[in-house]
Amino acid sequence: LNGVDIHSMSEKQQAAMRNQNMGFVYQFHHLLNEFNALENVCMPLLIAGMKVTLAKQKALAMLARVGLSHRVEHKPSELSGGERQRVAIARALINEPNIVFADEPTGNLDQSSADTIFNLIKELNETCDTAFIIVTHDEQLANRLGRTLHMVDGVLTNNCEAVQVNAVMEEV
Repeated sequence: LNGVDIHSMSEKQQAAMRNQNMGFVYQFHHLLNEFNALENVCMPLLIAGMKVTLAKQKALAMLARVGLSHRVEHKPSELSGGERQRVAIARALINEPNIVFADEPTGNLDQSSADTIFNLIKELNETCDTAFIIVTHDEQLANRLGRTLHMVDGVLTNNCEAVQVNAVMEEV
């Protein structure tokens, strides 16, 4: 990863590498319920050893970037589904990772919130120099992405190859 052999690293070093270079967004936000939005976004920075005051400054800026500067003191139970996903996205981006893995980031949302989250991800992808890998069953969402790959029988393929694989499978 980034020219570093991760297999020679200890588990602790691998965890630090993941924390610094990768972000994760899940269908269900996985925010810590006992912490507010600001504290949830600060968490990866604090784990990385950043001082609390600097972590809070960065987290406030990231929450503003995802449109939640007015909700920083709210706990997950006080936020809508779309707001919780925006907090999760802010948390995923707080360490400025090279890549964010998003597993069905709009799957648990109504259409309006899903559109908001998709547009936010697209804008952040373009402005943060961060790649997003989005796993989804939502064909409409997938068709709006810059590049789409498909998983066919456990093999990652592009659209043309997927059609060819499906045609071959139908013949068998």
